[in-house]
Amino acid sequence: MRVAGLLKASSRLLALTSSSQRVETLQRSGMTPLLGNLDQAQTLRRLAGVATHVVHMAPPPLEGKTDPRTRALVLALRLRSLPSVLVYGSTTGVYGDCAGEWIDETRRLQPQTARAQRRVNAQDWVNFLGKSGYPRTQVLRIPGIYALDREGGTPRERLLRGTPVLQAQEDVYTNHIHADDLARATVLAMWRGKPLRAINVCDDTDMKMGDYMDSVAKMWKLQPPHRISRTQAQEQLSPMVMSFLNESRRIHSDRMNQELGLRLLYPTVMDGLKADRQT
Repeated sequence: MRVAGLLKASSRLLALTSSSQRVETLQRSGMTPLLGNLDQAQTLRRLAGVATHVVHMAPPPLEGKTDPRTRALVLALRLRSLPSVLVYGSTTGVYGDCAGEWIDETRRLQPQTARAQRRVNAQDWVNFLGKSGYPRTQVLRIPGIYALDREGGTPRERLLRGTPVLQAQEDVYTNHIHADDLARATVLAMWRGKPLRAINVCDDTDMKMGDYMDSVAKMWKLQPPHRISRTQAQEQLSPMVMSFLNESRRIHSDRMNQELGLRLLYPTVMDGLKADRQT
């Protein structure tokens, strides 16, 4: 929806949806719905030869080490004349744990979870499609997306639940991008992105998870989270939460700034949260 709002009104915007209940909502947003399901490859044939610019943000399934959804989309697009551009939204999780180092897109991929391995597989399918030079493909590597109007888009609920964070000496770095800045980066990638290019879409935040949660708690006048050791965290927190606490990295976004020419509306996560609260 955010990406659609940035495109020219004269553009014909198509939206793939697996739910007939979303048709009216998409139409009200100025888009033409196409019923299809990435989990049912035969329903995707109608996509072939239809779109000139494709944005693919659908996540992989929750299980396995491959992404059959991206595979199905790529194979469907190959049935007829290919689009000129495909932009895929991946994750910075493909880098794995970098021990808090600053990294860029040249970092070797080391996915440490099945979730990240599925994303690497999806990237491989996108690159497979783009290796002939047509379409022009870009992979956006995206960290935590936030916005007050996004489900789960702020840490408020986590603070209200009293979920603990790691003690300072064991804490990990966290990376963010506001949903509006991600939408702007996606549109710019369609027009300015280089072929077969990976681009980190990340703001300038340089902050550890616990410090971030402390700052948000202060901003919202909530109780700051309790600090615990990594051993205690493994006993108290879910495997999903621990998968994030087992990886630490800081993301350079020079390609985003220089090649896409994006100037962030919200240079840090605190800038974005403060601005959202005031609107």
